[in-house]
Amino acid sequence: MTVHDEMLELSALDVILEEMTSKQQESLLRQLAQELALGKGQVQKTIELLDEGNTIPFIARYRKEMTGELDENQLRAIEERLKYLRGLEERKAEVLRLIAEQGKLTESLKNTVVQAVKLQEVEDLYRPYRQKRKTRASVAKERGLEPLASWMLTEPKEVKPADEALKYVDAEKGVETIEQALQGAMDIIAEMIGDDPAVRQWIRQYTYDQGTIRTEAKNPEAESVYEMYYNYQEPVKRLPSHRILAINRGEREEMLKVSLEVQLERILAYIERKWIKGASQVKELLQVVAEDAYKRLIAPSIERDVRNELTEKAEEQAIQVFSSNLKSLLLQPPVKGKHVLGVDPAFRTGCKLAVVDDTGKLLEVAVTYPTPPNNKVAEAEKTFDRLANTYQFELIVIGNGTASRETEQFVADWIAKRSDKAKEKLQYVIVNEAGASVYSASKLAQEEFPNLDVAERSAASIARRLQDPLAELVKIEPKAIGVGQYQHDVTPKRLEESLGAVVESAVNHVGVDVNTASPSLLAYVSGINATLAKNIVKYREENGKFTKRNLLQKVPRLGPKAYEQSIGFLRITDGGNLLDSTPIHPESYKVVEKLLDTLGLTQNSIGTRELKDKLQALDIEGAAELLEVGVPTLRDIIDSLLRPGRDPREELPPVIFRTDVLQIEDLKPGMELKGTVRNVIDFGAFVDIGIKNDGLVHISQLSDKFVKHPLDVVAVGDNVTVWVMNVDTKKGRVGLTMKQPNEASEAR
Repeated sequence: MTVHDEMLELSALDVILEEMTSKQQESLLRQLAQELALGKGQVQKTIELLDEGNTIPFIARYRKEMTGELDENQLRAIEERLKYLRGLEERKAEVLRLIAEQGKLTESLKNTVVQAVKLQEVEDLYRPYRQKRKTRASVAKERGLEPLASWMLTEPKEVKPADEALKYVDAEKGVETIEQALQGAMDIIAEMIGDDPAVRQWIRQYTYDQGTIRTEAKNPEAESVYEMYYNYQEPVKRLPSHRILAINRGEREEMLKVSLEVQLERILAYIERKWIKGASQVKELLQVVAEDAYKRLIAPSIERDVRNELTEKAEEQAIQVFSSNLKSLLLQPPVKGKHVLGVDPAFRTGCKLAVVDDTGKLLEVAVTYPTPPNNKVAEAEKTFDRLANTYQFELIVIGNGTASRETEQFVADWIAKRSDKAKEKLQYVIVNEAGASVYSASKLAQEEFPNLDVAERSAASIARRLQDPLAELVKIEPKAIGVGQYQHDVTPKRLEESLGAVVESAVNHVGVDVNTASPSLLAYVSGINATLAKNIVKYREENGKFTKRNLLQKVPRLGPKAYEQSIGFLRITDGGNLLDSTPIHPESYKVVEKLLDTLGLTQNSIGTRELKDKLQALDIEGAAELLEVGVPTLRDIIDSLLRPGRDPREELPPVIFRTDVLQIEDLKPGMELKGTVRNVIDFGAFVDIGIKNDGLVHISQLSDKFVKHPLDVVAVGDNVTVWVMNVDTKKGRVGLTMKQPNEASEAR
């Protein structure tokens, strides 16, 4: 502490905190704008809108003028970073108060805390002042050895440490020898070094930049999925996220021993530069202290810090991949207007069947046993014949679980045996049934199908997944939908928050028919929670269908704010106002009326060629000025009027249906196939090509150009053309490529 660096009075702290609060908003705006490469005004308006209780989907869709047309990803980035920075400021204020209460807050320390940009920095600064449990240093202080430690830090040139330590030998205090006195003083200095924020920050960064993760098997003879890590090492900064999570899991399952190695000499040299000025009587003792401080006090916590940082980054990547895959899955195009047979395949217990009509209403359930060990193929064919003749279904949806491919073979053979006229419309598809068992056993499924058993509910859910993936999948906990990588190794709270946001985004992007939507679907609508969703359904059941959007204001507990946030995403078809079936918010209805009036048309012209022609020829900038509305809002209004009742999912690639089966034995290198992307992970994409296991397109085979991440090229649900590279029939693995083979090289 310098002469001018006096202790700040506790009474002065309130003034300091008030100054921090007044500067905080401006600082946050500047930092967020810089970090996210956005305009300061955009960030400010977004924060204001969030603080007013507006949801991300509502801001993204209906407040474009205020935010400068920021999309949902940008808005969520602001929200997430704002939460962190506000938490950081709160922690700074708390730390300053805690230090001030000890009478140890100086002006320079206050400034250092205030200027910290990471939570870890604040914790490093607070570490020397944190109340510790009993340590070797605290025991030494109790024995009166702190002055001896201070003397050693003066690095005396003349007096020998043993001579000075003799003064502190006192059996009554527990210091019986010179060696004990010196060791106690050294313990105090070691803790001081261990608490030095600058030392900790340097070592943490050096360990991250230069450290190596090493893994080895606890039992080298054991067979496991972790065998590649039985004797493995990789630089910390190069570890990809999927390997970090795999190593963590292997360690948790006690299959792996994990260590973090770093060059000791460089670290000790740094500590000595910081804490040892030169030659002195105590230099060798201080060198021993430096090594003890690092090995005993610094290294273990720094290893935890670095591995925690690695895990956080890996979790972030895993969540991002899962989120992207989940959104693509949720937004798969619905297959409308078809009766569907859902099949939940199984071996011993038989295949459960469920026929649903074009609205998803359950018509009949049954069970057949065409697969081993029963092999009652003829009996199963009769059941299929009867159901097909009775309900005229055209599509068969098979879950991809146990016995899926055996059931597929039976279905393909059954289609082939049908008469030409009967089979020309029949097709089948295999869908990802992840989470179906979770849904089937849930309270929601019990309420929906009280008279069915778990497997029968699952078959009905599988059928509906084809008809409207979004409406069915929202009934399942997002993390149970298996389209990620290592999602079970991610902190549950972080995963749930992120996936909840993805489902919310998908639901509001599509919009919801308020007269048919389930409580599960309604609960994801902007501004509506689970209670309000149930209230809407209950009101609908008691009072009949909603004929106008404004009738939702009569739903118990659905107040003005919830109405404002949700109503644009709720659709009413065949109601009294055509605009109620569009994404146009009621707050813009007068703008629409004025627009139609200027065009010499009425609401009855919505959907007509005349209106479309006039809207397409419209000068949007000029019309926006005339109508006193923002250009982005008018653009959205026009888009909604041009395509009323449009489902944005219909623009996506359609589902690939099949009529016959492909076996892995049928595959040959160079064979061209059509497939559907089922999952995207860091190192490639898994593609359903119609065999038992999905084939893998490694990241290096996704494109002729460099691919930073597979999600830059493909998404779940994409229909792709692939070529077979290699086939391992023993392991059931197929390597695929999306690079078109060179015809000249093939000819050779």
